[in-house]
Order: sequence, then C-alpha cells, then structure tokens
Amino acid sequence: MCGIIGYTGKLEAQNVLIDGLSRLEYRGYDSAGIAYFRENIAHISIRKTAGKVKDLRSVCDKVNPSTCGIGHTRWATHGGVSTTNAHPHRVGQVALIHNGIIENYAAITEKFNLGDELQSETDTEVGAALLNHFYSQDHDPKSAIRKAVAEIKGSFAFGILFEDRPGEIYAVRNVSPMVAAYDPEIGAFIASDVTAFIEHTNRYFVVPEYAVVALSPNGIEVEDLKGQKLTPEFMTVDWDLTAAEKDGYPHFMLKEIHEQPAAITRTITPRIADGLPDFAQDGVPDDFFEGVRDVTIIACGTAMYAGMVGAEFIQNHLGLPVTVSIASEFRYARPVIDKDSMVIVVSQSGETIDTLEALRLAKKYTDRTLSIVNVKASSIARESHYVVYTHAGPEIAVASTKAYTVQVATMFLLGFKLGLASGRLTEDEARDRVAALKAMPAHMEEVLAYENQVKELTSRMINAHDAFYIGRGLDYRVAMEGALKLKEISYIHAEAYAAGELKHGTISLIEKGVPVIAIANQQPVYEKMISNIREVKARDAFVILISKDKAVHDPSICNVHLSIPDVPDDFTVFETAVLCQLIGYYTSVGKGLDPDQPRNLAKSVTVE
Repeated sequence: MCGIIGYTGKLEAQNVLIDGLSRLEYRGYDSAGIAYFRENIAHISIRKTAGKVKDLRSVCDKVNPSTCGIGHTRWATHGGVSTTNAHPHRVGQVALIHNGIIENYAAITEKFNLGDELQSETDTEVGAALLNHFYSQDHDPKSAIRKAVAEIKGSFAFGILFEDRPGEIYAVRNVSPMVAAYDPEIGAFIASDVTAFIEHTNRYFVVPEYAVVALSPNGIEVEDLKGQKLTPEFMTVDWDLTAAEKDGYPHFMLKEIHEQPAAITRTITPRIADGLPDFAQDGVPDDFFEGVRDVTIIACGTAMYAGMVGAEFIQNHLGLPVTVSIASEFRYARPVIDKDSMVIVVSQSGETIDTLEALRLAKKYTDRTLSIVNVKASSIARESHYVVYTHAGPEIAVASTKAYTVQVATMFLLGFKLGLASGRLTEDEARDRVAALKAMPAHMEEVLAYENQVKELTSRMINAHDAFYIGRGLDYRVAMEGALKLKEISYIHAEAYAAGELKHGTISLIEKGVPVIAIANQQPVYEKMISNIREVKARDAFVILISKDKAVHDPSICNVHLSIPDVPDDFTVFETAVLCQLIGYYTSVGKGLDPDQPRNLAKSVTVE
C-alpha cells in the first residue's frame, strides 16, 4: 500500500524514479508523483497526477538532468483521489513522500498552528509542514526529523528532500516498510521494497525503525534517534529482474498461477529430511513443537484462508484445538492463549499492519510464535520468535495465488511436525503425508492443462451479478478463497457457503443462471455434497462441479464438470485452488478488466 522510491547518484533520477514506481504498481494506488532537484541545484520541482504511472510519465520532462529525487504511488486514505492530494507534498523547504497514517495529524496541526500552510486533505502534508517547522529553526535535517517523529503517532515511512540540500535524501520509518541500497557505481536508493531497484542492485538492507537515514551519491549513513551511528546488515536478493517481469504472459497473475508447482517445490524441499518434516534449516528447534496444548493462527485475507486449511488438518487429524483469528479482531480482544499455546502468524509481505500488531499482542502471552512470510527480514519475520520463509519469489499481481499455495504447503508441513512431536502421527503416517505433499506440484501441472476449458466456461460468468461457492469441510475452506479471488478481480459479488447451510437461508439467493462452483472432494461427505448440489440445480443454477470423479454418474447435476487427479482428500486443496484461480482470472479478462491491479485494492496493507 503506497509505493516509495528515492534515488541519488549518477543516473538521471526521473527515469529511475518512474521505472521504479512502475515496478511498485502491484502494491495498489490511485495517484503518483515525483520530486527532484532541478538542474541539481537548490530548487525542488514536483510533478504529480491522479491516475497511473503512465499518466505521470506524460507530465514529466522529456529530458531531465537531475540525479536526485523521490517518487510515490498513493493509495488514498486521508482525502480523495486528486492531483492535489497526490504525493509528494511540499511545505516551505520540505518535500515529503509517506507510506502509513499520521493518526494525530489534527492535533499536530492545532499545536503548531500549521493550518494556513496546508493545501490538501492529507495527513502527509501535515507531516511536511511539521518537518518544515522544525527545519526552519536550525536547518539541521536530522534534528528536524528527530523532533518531528517525536510528535507523530501512527505508522510512517518518510522520504524527504530539504531544498537547500541538493543531492541528499533523508528517510525514517516506524512500522511501514522501507529498504535501502547502495552501489558505488550507481548511487543510493530507498524504496518500499527491493522490486523498485532490483534492476540496479540486488544488495539491500532493511531500514531499522526510528533510524534516521541520510543518502548521498557517496553512500548511506544510518543513525538512531540519539545520533549514534548504526551499521546496517546487508542482504542479497535471491531472485533476479526476470522474476518480476511477465516473461511472455499477458498478466502477472497468470504467470504466477503457472509458477505454483515450482514455488511449492522450492518451499518444501529444504524442509524434508529422510521423508519427514524438518525445520532445522529455519533454526526452529524440535522442542518448539513439544507440549503444545492449542494453536492460534492469525492472518488477514488470503493468508487467513490458508490458515483455515492448516487448521482443518491440525484439528481434525491431530485433535489439537485450533482457532483461526482475523488479525484486526484478535488485536482488540483478550487473547485466549498462554505459554502452552502455539501462535502461527501468516503474511505474504510480512508487513501487514494488523497482523504485526496482533503478533506483538500474542508475544505478551506466549513465547511460541512462528511466522510464515515470503519477504526476508520483514517486520513480522523479525519480531516472531521463529520464522519459516516461503520461497514463492516476488508476487506482483495484487490477488494472491502462489503465495496462498506455498502458505498452505507450509501449514501442512508444520502440522506433520506437530503430529510427530505430540505422538498423534507415527513416522510412517508422517512419511506417507510428506510423500503426498511432494507429489502435489506434478498434479497441479496436470490441472493447469485445463486452462482452455476453464477459459471457455467463464463465458457463462462474465455477465453474472452474483456467484456462489459451496463445499463441506476442507472444500468449504477452499471455497472461501475461491470466492475471494473472483470478487477481487472480476467485481462479481461472490460468497462461499458451507453446503449444509444452504437450507438455512442462503438458498433463497439461488435463481436461474446464477453460477455455483461446487467443490466435492471430501469422500466422507461426498453423498451429502451431491444432495446439496441437487438443491441448487433444482433452482436452475449454472453448476460447475469440481471433483475427483472421472465422470459424474448423473450428468444432470452439473453444467460443467472439472475432474481433478485422484489424490488423498486433504491434498485436493492444491488442485482445486488452481482451478478457482483460473476461473477468477479468465472471468476478469473476459470482462475486459486488469486482473493484476483490481480497483481499490493494495498488495501490502500497511495501514489499519
């Protein structure tokens, strides 16, 4: 949510900034802008516009020799979508870009009498005015930043230009993500994530919270709020630029759907030893899994649905009580956890603000926290007691696909390990399940071959106003993720229902032609599920059946049958997820929409 990039060095800054913002478009945004030192002298120029990065490019200079500037893509929070509200914001000698929310902006405005200086509706402009207020006192950038952040409540990642400091960029953050990089042949960067500058360098460090960062063409200095120098820990990105490009696919989402088998293999292979789950390479000791009385899984959105799949396995097969909590609800409730509770936190970005704050609350009650994240050294990863990194690589499309399935795969491995540690699974049982999990990438490849069939059936969905996903047990959990995918990118109202609940009210919504995606892969409730499907078919629903049947015995129960490879019930989630993702994708494309950048959504949600 909101993209930040800053650059100072030897290259033309405008091109670096706009190209970097293009790579950050996946985060979701509604306006964009840049600020730079014109002619590399003490004069800041700003170009910004409501709309896309391509619109920003059209209002920028064709030739711009400036080698220092900052850029931003904004997802509107305070104030509507307009050029005035777009970042950067300038007040006096300060130009500012900001990811996060200044919660006490109104109090700051009143305390420092800043109202007459403000032109926009944003909290960010208040931050710029506050920085300018302090900078005007002694013209010391670091002092102004320290004084300003002492007044601010909320989350923020600031990129700052001071007009009489050409060639210099300053930065500071709290909660909101920011990374920095330096190459002596190119220059220095700050960004929301490494995708923005991976074209230029693959070495970076995570900006510490409440550290003042000063960038110049000659390097990067980092200090704490007391002025003590800090030595950042540099890391190396383990993927290259091509991983963040479409590679011939029409959209990132379709590419990422096809990348899932390889991503799962990368994720699980290092965590299997002698056919059993092994988290030694992650530094998770075996005794972490011993003596666990109950499990709480905390996440938001797609990550929460991955957690629900894991919960279904752990509770049903191991007999351990599992609670799946929406992070934004968990953090404002009294947690029912203690020292014998394991808390698993799931987040693709590792920066989801509600999940991060929920983790911090959970740590007050238990020392058994473990995060499943995709981004190294992200806030959630750093603050968990232990972390298991998924190896999905960059996920550019806003709607999550490969991040979901690698999270599910990781949840299964953790479940197997818990089963062994608790004596609820024998080694032979665990080996059988690990072997089944290892086979899933090949079965997902089989399902990907159904792509054209799925594309054809979605022609019946593009004019729908509503769609419903139904299932029982694990299939219901997968149905929730399938419905989310469809509504996210096609804007069709889609809901998932436990099929047995249809008669208790929701069947009133079924009418002629309404698409119903029915998932029937759980054999203990298969016959019950078929009865539920007959109920919606009797109301003339357009039924798409996903099942392990080679052929349905009674073709009248569905309009389309998608047969998935016959695997153990627990593992059908991987095949079904691929089909649901393809249904969502081709419905979106069939409606002429952009599945990579759905309206109003952001990839990384770093504000409450």
